[in-house]
Amino acid sequence: MTGPRPDLGPIGRLGRWSATHVKWVVGAWVILALGLGFLAPRVETSLSGAGWEDTGSQSVAARQLIQDNFGGNSSNALMVVVHSPDGTLASPAFRATVRKATATLAADGAVSKVVQPIPGQTISRDGHTAIIMGGAAGNATEMVRAADRLKAPLAADATAGTTVNLTGASGMWSDFNEANRSAMMKSELFSWPVTLIILVLAFGAFVAAGLPLLLTILGLVATAGGLYLTTLLFDVSIWAMNFALMFALALGIDYALFIVVRFRGALFGSKEDPVQAVGETMDTAGKAVLFSGITVLISLSAVMIVPSPAFRSMALGIMMSVVFILLATLTLLPAVLGKLGPKVDKGALPWAHNSDHRSKRFEAWGKRLWSKPVLYGLPALLALLILAIPVFGLKTGMPSITVVPQGDSSRQGYELVTQAFGPGAPGTLQIVGPAGDMAQVRTIAAADAGIAAAMPPQPGSGGLAMVQAVPTTGPSARETGDTIARLRSGLPAGVMIGGAAAEQYDLSSALSTYTPIVIGIVLLLGFLLLIVAFQAPVVALIGVLTNLLAVGAAFGVARLIFQDGWLAGGLGFESQGFLDAWGPVFFFAMIFAISMDYTVFLLSSAREHWDHSHDPKDAMVGGMAHSGRVILAAAAVMVAVFFTFALSGPLPPKEMGIILGVAVLLDAFLVRLLLVPVLLRLVGKWAWWTPRWMSKVLPEVKFGH
Repeated sequence: MTGPRPDLGPIGRLGRWSATHVKWVVGAWVILALGLGFLAPRVETSLSGAGWEDTGSQSVAARQLIQDNFGGNSSNALMVVVHSPDGTLASPAFRATVRKATATLAADGAVSKVVQPIPGQTISRDGHTAIIMGGAAGNATEMVRAADRLKAPLAADATAGTTVNLTGASGMWSDFNEANRSAMMKSELFSWPVTLIILVLAFGAFVAAGLPLLLTILGLVATAGGLYLTTLLFDVSIWAMNFALMFALALGIDYALFIVVRFRGALFGSKEDPVQAVGETMDTAGKAVLFSGITVLISLSAVMIVPSPAFRSMALGIMMSVVFILLATLTLLPAVLGKLGPKVDKGALPWAHNSDHRSKRFEAWGKRLWSKPVLYGLPALLALLILAIPVFGLKTGMPSITVVPQGDSSRQGYELVTQAFGPGAPGTLQIVGPAGDMAQVRTIAAADAGIAAAMPPQPGSGGLAMVQAVPTTGPSARETGDTIARLRSGLPAGVMIGGAAAEQYDLSSALSTYTPIVIGIVLLLGFLLLIVAFQAPVVALIGVLTNLLAVGAAFGVARLIFQDGWLAGGLGFESQGFLDAWGPVFFFAMIFAISMDYTVFLLSSAREHWDHSHDPKDAMVGGMAHSGRVILAAAAVMVAVFFTFALSGPLPPKEMGIILGVAVLLDAFLVRLLLVPVLLRLVGKWAWWTPRWMSKVLPEVKFGH
């Protein structure tokens, strides 16, 4: 046994301290887990089902005006559709159903005012369909929760020969969130055993394979409790929990893999004592994990500039899970490893080689790439470029009704409204302004080719009036957005257009504006962080450009599947003819963050060898030998986790699972384990060149020991 190394950096010293103060570290985490774990079960009922809006948009301002001055009859209102294929509103059974549904709505505190069916407006011409409106007494989140409560009692109000369906924006979000929650839970349950099998195969030992799951479980519990505390301050989207759980699982496994493999190499290969092995591991692999985590946080923080509560809270949820996983990796994991020592290999499988930090197979692969870079690199580059070509025809749009399962109340109600009142009826525009202008507003709206009907002005309080205009096309149609833009340009000053379709249009417009900004920020900050980490601008540029190539290829595949409908039947979804508008900005940040994970793992190992030998071949081959197996195992886990979401019911989880799964697959196999090593070979020593001025400005970062 040798004495403690005096040359450990801050992360190495933290790891060594954790390994020698196990009781303190474990005790702190037990307290944290128990405290936040006590709050975790409350998070599901506290999360917001809404928030998909551009906070500063005209439509949101119009919604607030309508909410305050028209009995809550805004886009948040509950739309109850009563229908009978045989009877009409004149029949006793139909009228009895309307009375019962009215009473159910009126009895709920979230409903401010119940508006009965109105001839010529909310009663179909044939009389078989009628709409009851429940004015919103609360905000969007409260009305989605009201829809959760009311849809079953309303359905039970139906008498013989009639049906009652709750629809509208609040009803649709209620149904979608419920289907999404159920699908995500099924996917997560399926992914756990698959993950465990891959981890056992990767580590070759049951105890070692359990450590990533330990980190993941702690990250999940802490994140759930943390999100609940966050809901006490502001609305947090229910999607924040889904994405946070997914990232906690993916990153917990990634980081633990990298740390544990390095620890086993130091403990068994270098014959160091456990504490010393922990210190060396954290000084090298731990430092790479820290930079990876910071990169992930930076990538996701760029999403926060999108002015939408749902986007910001989703990014916040993921960032929270990353922070907890990172803290556990840098403190709890080294404490557990120091305590376990050689027992980390308990339950080893026959083929396991506990000292095999340097993989002979990946070393041989690195040498093969070094000897024939063009032979292997050119096909990989061409494959990525070909897959990326379809991205130039990618179309985006706001989710249509097809994201809601067919049998759900809101979709059935939506389809009945469409059949009875026209395709634009579910997306009726609410035009609000000074009462004196609204007769002119109605004339302008009625004359527009995109409007099927404009209702007479409805008086409200505060000197306001509202005209409801039914578009000729559905809420998600591009033509409806064109109609909204055209009307806004011709309406009198002070008149605003709201309604669910206008809110979707405004959010889509905001996403179109902010997506290139977010992408630019992520690329720039990622490049700067890689420069700080590796002190080499050429390597940083290789890392960023290859990440961008992997993202482009993933979105090219996404266009073929979700826009053009390839594999739609096999995957069980209806193509909308576009990718959901929130996908490019959010998935780009997520994919880039994950790709940077692998970039840091590979390049930190390569940098370690370069600092030791200043031989570009040793750097490339050594980097592959030391990180290739970890990257392969981590990618296999991530692909398995993400692809399980492709089995989920609603379309958005399928988009998420397929796009992220394809991105990781391409990034790990074609980029990290093929194209990047080839580029390091072609660039040679210049990959690690540092300008003199840069070496004077940047802090010294070493990954070697």
